[in-house]
Amino acid sequence: MFTFLNKAKNYTSLAWLEVDIHSHLLPGLDDGSPDVKTSLAYIDRMETLELFRFFATPHIHSELYPNSAETIRTALDGLREQLPESIRLEAAAEYMIDEGFNGRFTNGHRLLTLPENLVLIEMSSIAESLNIEHTIFQLQITGYRPVLAHPERYVFYHSRPERYAQLKDLGCLFQMNILSPTGYYSPQVKKAAQYLLKKGMVDFVGTDLHHQKHLTAIEKYVLSGEAHRTFKKNPIKNNALAT
Repeated sequence: MFTFLNKAKNYTSLAWLEVDIHSHLLPGLDDGSPDVKTSLAYIDRMETLELFRFFATPHIHSELYPNSAETIRTALDGLREQLPESIRLEAAAEYMIDEGFNGRFTNGHRLLTLPENLVLIEMSSIAESLNIEHTIFQLQITGYRPVLAHPERYVFYHSRPERYAQLKDLGCLFQMNILSPTGYYSPQVKKAAQYLLKKGMVDFVGTDLHHQKHLTAIEKYVLSGEAHRTFKKNPIKNNALAT
């Protein structure tokens, strides 16, 4: 279980999180940071909140963001050159479960993963991906550990909370966005987030940081101490990926 440090300053910082496993900090790849200057500014402000390690997870989406290991590595190397030594930045990806996804790993191509072969996956916000159970199964038998990004944001699950338990039973891990319990996205997302937290279904927390509005809301939430209070009772596993 995650250990929260018993120091007052950690209640109003992100020291308890240790590592952000979902962010869009790499410049010019998707709907996140548009350039290096912006990325550096975001990271500097996150450092002020005592967060020093990040996994950038650009979207890989066949139609909208056809990124590859090469484009992501190039952006990562360019940004790393300008980072202070206090920051550790690595890259994985956030994969859209679309028609072409299964072919990305069933043909011998390696996915970009978080530590321990964790692979971050997402679905459309309006409809569940076809054969999602089959995809989760195929990922596991290929040696990956699927992590569903922000399950609380999928509106098609809001009236079917039993689907959360079904996906968990299949071995899928859940990553919640840090702002979801605040109502930032919508009252419905807040309600779903509260449900998942109450059920102890949240495995990881990520900022899903895209832009300035996200950053401002995260700062306000963290500095209030409410972020720490919200997540402290859940067995989140971010610290296991911080070594």
